[in-house]
Amino acid sequence: MKKFSTKYLNTTIELLLRIRDEEQDALEQAAKTMADAVEQGHCLFAFGCTHSSLPIQDLVYRAGGFMLVNPIYGPGITALDIKPTTISSAMEQMQGYAKVILDNSPAKAGDVLILVSVSGRNAVPVELAQLARERGLKVIGVTSKEYSQAVSSRHPSGKKMHDFADIILDNKAPKGDAVLEDKGVMQRFNPVSGVTSTAILQALVAATIEELLQRGFTPPVFLAANVDGGAEYNARLIKQYRDRIFYI
Repeated sequence: MKKFSTKYLNTTIELLLRIRDEEQDALEQAAKTMADAVEQGHCLFAFGCTHSSLPIQDLVYRAGGFMLVNPIYGPGITALDIKPTTISSAMEQMQGYAKVILDNSPAKAGDVLILVSVSGRNAVPVELAQLARERGLKVIGVTSKEYSQAVSSRHPSGKKMHDFADIILDNKAPKGDAVLEDKGVMQRFNPVSGVTSTAILQALVAATIEELLQRGFTPPVFLAANVDGGAEYNARLIKQYRDRIFYI
């Protein structure tokens, strides 16, 4: 029997290879949408609930990161820093909360919103995608097609998040997210969507940077603050793009 750690890594690698081979067209389309917004002076935003917020946070304010991706945080569902943690799962299903979140963000028509929701079934990501499109934003949805198609919607419309996305990026996570199994455990274990969602978002950033370079636009990218001169370099770019950076 293979070790669980080896099997997990092999399974994850297989999914990443599928993303590489199967999602290139969607990645290129999403990158062009992002580059169009940047070139036209619009803004980029990204949102996810609880664990789906973590891949979003991985993009923000870090060495080598694209400066123009702005996280949108929903209090209580941004991370797992509240007790009891079960509150966040209940809040993710609350109707109307997405409107509060979007109303209190600087996002507007012409901007791009990246939405991460693995199952795509809960009210907040569904309503946020719907509202964003109604307000003239382009919506890039990161989800698992397999997972989302295998579960029912928790929104009265019966819709899923991907139903309102302009572009869908499939993170390839299976239904239930976990990828390992053994007769000694009653359910599958070790989720994979955190890795695949993070990878597909970083791939999207890479494709967007490439698209901007091809258009002759120099993308603002963070230099590591621990490199000599990094803080000063970053401060100059942040000042230059202060009208499109909202997380500082």
